[in-house]
Parts: sequence; C-alpha cells; structure tokens
Amino acid sequence: MNYSRYVALGDSFTEGVGDPDPNLPNGVRGWADRFAEGLDRAQGGGLAYANLAIRGRKLRQIVAEQVERAVELEPDLVSIYAGANDIMRPAVDLDALMSKYDKAIAELSATGAKVIMFTAFDPSHAKTYAAVRGRFALYCEYVREIAEKHDATLVDYWRLREFRDTRMWDIDRMHMSAAGHQLMAINVLEKLGIEHDLEPLDVVYPPHLNGREQLAANLHWAKIYLGPWIKRRVTGKSSGDGLDPRWGDLKPVSDLATYKAE
Repeated sequence: MNYSRYVALGDSFTEGVGDPDPNLPNGVRGWADRFAEGLDRAQGGGLAYANLAIRGRKLRQIVAEQVERAVELEPDLVSIYAGANDIMRPAVDLDALMSKYDKAIAELSATGAKVIMFTAFDPSHAKTYAAVRGRFALYCEYVREIAEKHDATLVDYWRLREFRDTRMWDIDRMHMSAAGHQLMAINVLEKLGIEHDLEPLDVVYPPHLNGREQLAANLHWAKIYLGPWIKRRVTGKSSGDGLDPRWGDLKPVSDLATYKAE
C-alpha cells in the first residue's frame, strides 16, 4: 500500500543522533529522514512526514509527550522506539514500564495506522553494556510480544548482526553512525516489503590500534562521552533538555532536501 502521512516517535535513535547534518533541525538527519525520503521516492511522491523524537527521552516521557500528538496528526504509518534510556538506568520495573508501552501501542494501532516497532540492539560485543545485556534481552521479548499482540511490524534490531560492524557506530559508541542510520532505513523499508533505491554508504575501516593506542582511545572516550553521560544521569539532566522535535508538524518529504536550519 501507499502511505501518505508518516510520524516517527522516540528518542535519540529516531531523532538521528550520530548522523550529523548542520543544515537540519537539531543538527542531525537519521534513519527516519532517510527512510521517509526513500519511501517517498518509491511511491512517486506525496508523503508527508513528522518526527517528534527527542534525544534522552524515556518511555513514559515519549508516551506523555508524543503519542497524543501523533494521533492528532492522523498518520497511516507510525514508527516508535522507546525504552532504551530506561533500561540503561540502575533499576527499572520492566513489567510496569512495558505495560505502559503496550497501552501506547494499542492507542496508536487504534488509529488504523501501520505501526513499526523495534527491539533493542544486542550489546554482546561491548563490555560497557555487559551488566545490562540480560535486561536488554528481556525488554526485547516484551517488545516482540506487544508487536505480535497489536499486529505491528517488528524490526528485530537484536538479530541484525550487520550492526556488529564498528563502522555502523558513531564515535560516541552509543548511537549509530551515518552508515548505521542508512542501513537501518534500508532494513525498515525492506521489512515493509517496499522496493527502494537506498544503498549502503561506503565507509572505510578505522585504522588498527595497538594496545597502548586502544587504551588511550578508551580513556579519551570515557572522558568525552561516558563521563558526561553518567553525570547527566546522576543530576537528572538530559541531552534533550531544551530541544524541540525536529519536524513537529507534517511536512512534505520533498521539502526536506531544500530545508536549511535557521
């Protein structure tokens, strides 16, 4: 089927962090923009698109701030990814959290829109996330169950092994790179069964580092990225504080290519 009104909900994953573009709102592009552009071309134009996602948002914030707005926009296609920022916290009641998610998906599905959901990525390759991998896995099982219950289209990020390639990740090691966002857009289009013209981005492997160089790189990463991330959690601040949604209203996808941030 052709889609006419697409609305994206979520956190940094959907906002597009890791895929910088200074000419776009919030300075990023992301898989949802890339997906919308690919879908619009595949359909011969006519797609309107809104992106309500804001980095750092937790699941309850996404439900409270974005779901009602999405329903107001009367979409026929919705994507949502929520919960990753919750399961990274020291403690979380997953049962209560996912019950909230279930109700949100029910509300979105009741509009008649096709709903796209995502599991979390499997962090097995990264020692940094070893302590929460089991929680990630349980979250994914909840998502699969909710998607099945509401007949949502599921992109099973956990099983997308091509994302174990370090080139798919930004220098902050927390978000997808531009190549990763492009690959995710391709996966979503293909999951919907849409023929498209998107191709993986050409990227080169990073230079090999010896033990001392890798240690220095890890220390630099901890200082520049991990430390501030921990500080925000301790102080209750968010990287999304003060930010507005990138595309808060439906806009023709054809306008994105000519948009320049003020």
